[in-house]
Amino acid sequence: MKVYKVLGLMSGTSLDGLDIAFCTFSHDKGKWAYSIVNAETNKYNPDWSLKLKNAHQLTGEKLVHLHSEYGELLGKKVSVFIKKYKIKSVDFVSSHGHTIFHNPQKGYTFQIGNGASIAAESGLKVVCDFRTIDVALKGQGAPLVPIGDRLLFSEFNFCLNLGGFSNISFESGKKRIAFDICPVNTVLNYLSSAKGKSYDKGGAMARSGQVSATLLKKLNGLAYYKTNKPKSLGREWLESYFLPIINSSSISIEDKLATVTEHVAIQVARVIEGSTNRGKVLVTGGGAHNSYLISKLKEKLPSHNIIVPSYDLVNYKEALVFAFLGVLKIENRINTLCSVTGATIDSRGGVVYAP
Repeated sequence: MKVYKVLGLMSGTSLDGLDIAFCTFSHDKGKWAYSIVNAETNKYNPDWSLKLKNAHQLTGEKLVHLHSEYGELLGKKVSVFIKKYKIKSVDFVSSHGHTIFHNPQKGYTFQIGNGASIAAESGLKVVCDFRTIDVALKGQGAPLVPIGDRLLFSEFNFCLNLGGFSNISFESGKKRIAFDICPVNTVLNYLSSAKGKSYDKGGAMARSGQVSATLLKKLNGLAYYKTNKPKSLGREWLESYFLPIINSSSISIEDKLATVTEHVAIQVARVIEGSTNRGKVLVTGGGAHNSYLISKLKEKLPSHNIIVPSYDLVNYKEALVFAFLGVLKIENRINTLCSVTGATIDSRGGVVYAP
């Protein structure tokens, strides 16, 4: 039985840092098994946080340079990680990259972190650029994690990720359904920064605030929530539609945090209650550490079992699944589902670089 040893890399829109997870995968009797052996988050220094935050404003030439520069950074981080944990054997690196542009309606998506640069710097084979083939096939290019949800976490009725944006994945009939629900940490962190904090730990500031019925009604009334799936969210939508509503409100930061938290809980509960499934909801991503948000979800979903798993799975599920997407690519298996993205066909996303 072949055992794959893979380093998964994930950098999300909330700019928390680079997640690195050393994972193993094996396939036996039609079922996949996995383990997270070592994992950590590398916080971005202020210089890199600023570069990534403002990358969408760069000229073409400077963006191409950053693409390679960020790839070199990833390659160096991989080498340091391998040395730190005394890892003796790695089959390949599987990297999501960092999303700078995502506009599938116009036919493009772009994640920086040049795979050739990662391979050259680390000396390892690299699988990357998972989204572009799906967008070329008229899909959303997102979410990609649902194939991992189906093959690695089939015991759960729903897989809910509370990251920069919330997304959900579940079976409906014989199809996997998945889509982005609403913003979460991108907005909560944005609001927390006005108080000099990078995030609202445990939702403490939100808990101290009051929900604004006026602001909540405006947020719940956004057109995105009425559009049909497949659908996905990105920075462009956030800046065009969500943040202007938040910024136009004169209420306190605490009240805004309370209102956005309520909004997230309402939108997530609406999706889950609107499905025919009932049962276990696996909750991962940074928002799973927000005890106030989790309490709101439990309050609105009393007939479901909200499960926050182990620390490693909460923090590194996406890095784990992107490592898994690389395995599927190497095995020439389907790793992107058109039932999720709306593409014309299922596909085998990813580009392979070998040093």
